[in-house]
Amino acid sequence: MLRTALRNVLAHKARLVMTVLAVGLGVAFVCGTLVFADSSAAAYRAAASKNFADTAVTVTPKDPPPGATENQPTGVLDDALARKLTDVPGVATVRPSVDGSAILNAADGTPLRAGKAWANLAAGYVPGQDGKDSRYPLVKGHAPRNGDELAVDSTTAAAGHFGIGDKVTLATDGPVMTKRLVGIVTTKDTRVTAGGTLALFDKATAQRLFASPGHYTGIDLSAAPGTDQFTLSDRVTAMLPADRAEATSGAAQAAQQATYVDTLTRGYTKLPLVFAGVSLFIGSFLIVNTFTMLVSRRTREIALLRAIGATRRQVVRSVLWEAALLGLAASAAGFLLGLGIAAVLPDILGTAQDTLPHGPLVIGPRPIVAALGVGVGVTVLAAWLPSRRAAKVAPVEAMRSAEQPPSTTRSRIRGVVGLVLLALGAGLLISLTGAKDASVGNLQSAMLGCALLVIALIALAPLLAAPVIKLTGRLTRRFGITGRLARENALRDPRRTAATASALMVSTALVAGLAVIGNSTGQALDRQAAAGLGADYVISTRTPTIRIDPAAVQRVADTSGVRTATAVADSTLFTGGHVRQISGIDPTTVNAVMKLDFVSGSPHDLGPGRIAVSTTLAREQGLHAGSRLNAAIGRGQDLKQYTVAGVYKDNPIAHDALGARTDVQKNSITPHSVQRILVRTDNGTTSRTTETRLRTAVGDNPLLTVQDRAQLVHEAAGTMSNLLTLMYGLLAIGVVIASLGIVNTLAMSVSERTREIGVLRAIGMHRSDIRRMIRLESVTVAAFGTLLGLAGGLFGAWAVGALANGAMEQYSLALPWGTLLLVCLGSLAIGVVAAAVPARRAAALSPLEAVAER
Repeated sequence: MLRTALRNVLAHKARLVMTVLAVGLGVAFVCGTLVFADSSAAAYRAAASKNFADTAVTVTPKDPPPGATENQPTGVLDDALARKLTDVPGVATVRPSVDGSAILNAADGTPLRAGKAWANLAAGYVPGQDGKDSRYPLVKGHAPRNGDELAVDSTTAAAGHFGIGDKVTLATDGPVMTKRLVGIVTTKDTRVTAGGTLALFDKATAQRLFASPGHYTGIDLSAAPGTDQFTLSDRVTAMLPADRAEATSGAAQAAQQATYVDTLTRGYTKLPLVFAGVSLFIGSFLIVNTFTMLVSRRTREIALLRAIGATRRQVVRSVLWEAALLGLAASAAGFLLGLGIAAVLPDILGTAQDTLPHGPLVIGPRPIVAALGVGVGVTVLAAWLPSRRAAKVAPVEAMRSAEQPPSTTRSRIRGVVGLVLLALGAGLLISLTGAKDASVGNLQSAMLGCALLVIALIALAPLLAAPVIKLTGRLTRRFGITGRLARENALRDPRRTAATASALMVSTALVAGLAVIGNSTGQALDRQAAAGLGADYVISTRTPTIRIDPAAVQRVADTSGVRTATAVADSTLFTGGHVRQISGIDPTTVNAVMKLDFVSGSPHDLGPGRIAVSTTLAREQGLHAGSRLNAAIGRGQDLKQYTVAGVYKDNPIAHDALGARTDVQKNSITPHSVQRILVRTDNGTTSRTTETRLRTAVGDNPLLTVQDRAQLVHEAAGTMSNLLTLMYGLLAIGVVIASLGIVNTLAMSVSERTREIGVLRAIGMHRSDIRRMIRLESVTVAAFGTLLGLAGGLFGAWAVGALANGAMEQYSLALPWGTLLLVCLGSLAIGVVAAAVPARRAAALSPLEAVAER
């Protein structure tokens, strides 16, 4: 039976290729996702922290005590401690380091790798006794010798188009600085080789920027041969001041790093795996349909095998062996394609603001096992039902008829099961529409309801095929006899038509549902981003820890074309066991730069000890105008009693609470801290010239962003837009599989109807009419799947959208008519394209040979 299965596989090469493609595409996404997950984990491990291969123990300073001020030196990591560490038994080498971060502007003024903290490494060049720092070998120029000089690595120099002698602008955590590039180095630091930048200062400058004069941020120790790193860690700990420094072994740091990396990369693997499962689910329809038609086509052959002594088990085994061989071929093809997917996923998932680290592909045993398990397993499972159906046909009955009529009992059972699932899925989704709560539990229930709805439509598809195709057949009848024949051919076997259309139905439902949710969410984000903003520009810091130079606020206010420039101090508000955000602003200018809708009170009532709160915070705390609120502004501050001066509708620009800027700054850890500048222009318009002037006013600081209203809206919708683009790309795989299913079904249908087509040709039907008939049949099947998919997708999007309305007040259902129209036209185009080869093959049949075939 194995030889028989192998012969059957090789005898149908076209079917072999299409089935291998269907399964292989699903396998490719599973393997590609797993390889990407392993590779990105390794790349993040390299980018997130340094390599601990040569580090046995690292000495780092502890956090300063609660009473310490910013200017009070608390570090103990200095040259004296480094010399003491050299005398610890078991220490081979001592390497002090001064590490921090700095964002550089390229030669054209754009920030380099500003989207991730790990990508912007800065360090001090700490020479040894030979005057060189072995961690940063020089390839051109010399090491920085004073505060006006800078060195970078060769990759950063190439990315920024820097040359020796160029002026480089950069910033660490304050005003922009300008340095002269005097050296270019290489480094093996994985934080840099993974795609980051490196800026090297002289030791004194680095200590002033990232530690304190004469101190380091860390001291790495390597162990002498035969010394255990844990033992060495204990020895070093014993000689350190317990309250000011600590020693950590390299193994402990590596373990912490592994946990951190796992947290960073966990989210990147879920979405592709979901769509890999969808691809396999859609591909299983092609496999089931292929083997069902194959068994029907080979009924006489199977009957002959039964007649000469083959048992039912042997027939089943033969079909399953054939499926397993196809699965092996698909696994091999899918694995190779998956490597290509893993190579391009970082570029697809990464953006200019959210870059991913670089690294080689990591191919472990997991993707290989998954390729075999998924490819072979799915194919064999999909072929199991047709093989059982083939084995149940008696030899004599099979010899009499090449095609068995569908069982009425089975159709009834299928209908009942489909209706029950439809009721459960639709009922669950409808019950969630009143919740308006996007909690994890409700989202999971919505996903379950959508899944039940899709399965119900698949089960009911054979029963819905006749009425829906008869309805759409009114359009095909306009093509005359070819249109009527196309409709009758589609209705000839509703089960086959439904199985073929189901793949396209699932893809259409997902695309339509995501398009509706994405369009509705995007419009809500647009409204939310601009709803509370009265300013024309927002100047903000890239990270919350960065502060804007107070002098920059005045320079912005003095810029030509600026009417109002208001500084905003953002801080944390601790109240009722919760952490919220509070914004401090000048009450006299708040109406000029913010659009606040006060339910009670007024922004002019803000002042010392008086704050306004959002409706959400007021509802949570039971507050109203005149209420008293015990809260602390800033981490580590004491609780104070504040009077609620007013309540305003939720506003993303004002955050959860609003206070006077002087009051917020006074109670924060960092007085005079400013995180945003809201700018109103003279004529209320924006231009490239005004934006350039504002950037110049803040010193072209790469730590700051200057955005107008349109850019803020684009940024707010950017994540959703990128996510939808990724999902559409992944769902395109389902469309490809659905196309293969239509091609496969039509090709085998043409083969089954060879004599029928010969008769049509013999009585005078032209070849062009034959081609038109096959195309119309394909379009009819595609239209059937599209209509079911649109119905399911729109219903699911409506139900899920009700939950989104609870999490986003501005959310409302907005149908993307253009996208939905493109989906419909695309599905019909798929039908036309998929029918090209079968139609040409049918038209090429010779009438005499076709009629004579048995």
